[in-house]
Amino acid sequence: MTYNVNTAATQTASAPDRRPAPDQVAVEVRELVKTYRGADGAGFNAVDGASFEVRRGELFGFLGPNGAGKTTTLEIVEGIREPSSGHASVLGLDSVAEREELKRRIGVQLQAGAYFNFLTLEEILELFGSFYPRRRAPHELLARVGLLDKRGAQVRHLSGGQARRFSVVAALVNDPEVVFLDEPTTGLDPAARRTVWELIGEINREEGKTVVLTTHYMEEAELLAERIAIIDQGQIQALDTPARLIARYGRAGGVRFAAERPIDISVLEALPGVERAMETGSPEAGGGYGYELRAADPDAALFELISWRDGLGLRSLEVLRGTLEDVFLELTGRELRD
Repeated sequence: MTYNVNTAATQTASAPDRRPAPDQVAVEVRELVKTYRGADGAGFNAVDGASFEVRRGELFGFLGPNGAGKTTTLEIVEGIREPSSGHASVLGLDSVAEREELKRRIGVQLQAGAYFNFLTLEEILELFGSFYPRRRAPHELLARVGLLDKRGAQVRHLSGGQARRFSVVAALVNDPEVVFLDEPTTGLDPAARRTVWELIGEINREEGKTVVLTTHYMEEAELLAERIAIIDQGQIQALDTPARLIARYGRAGGVRFAAERPIDISVLEALPGVERAMETGSPEAGGGYGYELRAADPDAALFELISWRDGLGLRSLEVLRGTLEDVFLELTGRELRD
């Protein structure tokens, strides 16, 4: 199985980001606020004025740490919770006033503990399907994720990756137009995570469903989502394609290399396009001298280094790129937390 990175993630930083027409909007959120009361009676906003749109057919990512407000926001959008103020709608249906019709047209991923302990996978899908006028056959869904041979098993007897694949496909039982997935790969090993990523991408690309995904994994957001909303402390800190977020907020990239002889830092900083140069110590067990060049255009800095190298005897060479983690640190001043 191969994984195809979403092409939208490679858009240039200068590409326009036009607001979609109303009939192209799958999810609309305006000035959403959810206030709770603490044990001391003081109020705090779990969601604090969030506004965004998700386009039809888009794979949209919410990136943020636990407690950032992403799950609460989606629960309001899904009609599970009511907002303290503001507005949310899906497919033009108000998430409060028209929640029953809304629930027939969306799919929401449940965690493994939400399933009935003594029902088989097939029985769970049959039960869930009975709640909707439109449904997909259990054997079709199970075959979709390679679990047809497990149709007589219970969720508690599945591996972590199998259980997570089942939770994703169970959200498709009513053939929804919009699918909400809340941290679908948390706790999985890298191989199982990749399998779930492939499944989510196929649901979006091959079935044409709008997918809204919450995650606190940088790689997951960057590989899957066409656009990402970074949320923290209940507020949308930034929203754009991964490439444009990195270009706008990410730290400068650079070049890291090891040479056989020492180099004067001032000489490296004199290279065109190099903003700063520093020693990094001996990167190899066999000795050598390590350096790092910081530059707004790492490729240009690499070209200048290679052109100048002047008998450096390069032992290793690595181009450093800006990342979504750089973006998050720039916007929030702290690392993502589990």
